[in-house]
Amino acid sequence: MATKRDYYEVLGVQKNASQEEIKKAYRKLAKECHPDLHPNDKEAETRFRELNEANEVLSDPDKRARYDQFGFNDPMNGGAGGAGGFDTSGFGGFGDMGGFSSIFDQLFGGAGMGGAQRANAPQQGNDLRYDLRISFEEAAFGCEKSFDFYRSEICEDCHGSGAKPGTQPKTCPTCKGTGQVRVQGGFMVTVRTCSTCGGTGKVIQDKCPKCFGTGRVKRKRTCTVKVPAGIDNGQTIVMNGQGEPGVNGGPNGDLYIVVTVRPHKLFKRDGTNLYLDMPISFTTAALGGEIDVPTLNGTVKYTVPEGTQNGTEFRLRGKGIPQVRSSYVGDLIIRVRVEVPTKLTEKQKELLRQFDEATTGREYGERKSFLEKMKSLFDK
Repeated sequence: MATKRDYYEVLGVQKNASQEEIKKAYRKLAKECHPDLHPNDKEAETRFRELNEANEVLSDPDKRARYDQFGFNDPMNGGAGGAGGFDTSGFGGFGDMGGFSSIFDQLFGGAGMGGAQRANAPQQGNDLRYDLRISFEEAAFGCEKSFDFYRSEICEDCHGSGAKPGTQPKTCPTCKGTGQVRVQGGFMVTVRTCSTCGGTGKVIQDKCPKCFGTGRVKRKRTCTVKVPAGIDNGQTIVMNGQGEPGVNGGPNGDLYIVVTVRPHKLFKRDGTNLYLDMPISFTTAALGGEIDVPTLNGTVKYTVPEGTQNGTEFRLRGKGIPQVRSSYVGDLIIRVRVEVPTKLTEKQKELLRQFDEATTGREYGERKSFLEKMKSLFDK
C-alpha cells in the first residue's frame, strides 16, 4: 500500500502557510489536474483526490491543528485510517463524479463540460455542530452523554419534493430542467444557476403546507455519544451521517461535537500530565514528613524529604490523564508551596527568635551563597 504524502507537500506550501496561501495553491493545482479536463486519465484523477484530501484538512483550522500535532495518527481517530463510531478526520471522499463536479463548479464557475448534468448532481448534506460541556473528571475517565439537537429532515408529507401531496413539481420553463442558463457575450459563454428554479430544474406551483415548499422540516433528535477517556478541551468528536440529509440523493452530513471541559478546582492540565500546587507548612518543609496528596482517584500518601524548598516539584507516575485510546497514563506533578505562618502568638514568635539565634548560617544554603556574592561585589 502506497505511503501517504505530507499534506503540505501535496499542496506545495510551507507548514506556516496562511489560509489564503493554502486556498490559492489548491485552486491552482486542482485546475491543472481536474478529471473533467483529463477524461480517462487515472493519474490525474488520483492526483485530484490527493489534493482534495489535503485541502479538506489544511483549510479547516481544527483539522489542521490536529494534523500538525498527530499527523496521520490522530488519536481521536484511533490512528491512521480509523474505524468505529468516531472519526475526527472529517475527510470528504469523492466516490463519484458528483463530488468532482462540485469542486469543478467552484474552480470554474460552473462553466465546465456537462454542466447540465452537474446541476442536479447528488450533494452531501450540511454538517452540524453541537457544543458539549463535560466535567474535568468526565474528560479524564470518559463518559457517555445524551443530548438533544435539531436538524432539517425530509418532509414526510411531500417526501422532500416541496409540492403539495398529490401534485408534482413542474419542469422549469426557463432552464428546461437543467438548473442552468447560458449567457453568451462575444466569444465567451457563461453558465449560471437558473434564477427561476434556483438550480433545481423544477418549479413548485402548489407548495406543501407542512414544509412550505422547502421539502424539509426541523425535527428534534436525541443523540448519545461515548466520550473517550483523556479527551481534552476543544477537541472534536465526529458522528458520521448524523448531519442534515443530502440533496438529490446525496449522503447525510456529519455531526461535529465540540467538547468543552470545565476547569478543576485543584488541578491544571497539560496534555496527559496534571499539575497541583500543594501548600505545606514551614515545619514539614524543614523536617520532612508525610502529606496527603489529592489525585483524581482519591488521596495518596507522599513523604516530603527534609529541607524541601519552595517551588520543588515531585512527580507521581501514572496519576495523570490517560492518552486517548491508549494504555498510557500521564503523571501528577506536585509543586510545593512552603507557607510562612502568620498571626503568631508571642510565645511562637519567641520560639522562632530562639531558633534563629541557634542557627549558624550553614542551614541556609541559598542565603549564604547570596551574601558571599554580595560581599564580593562590594569588595571590588
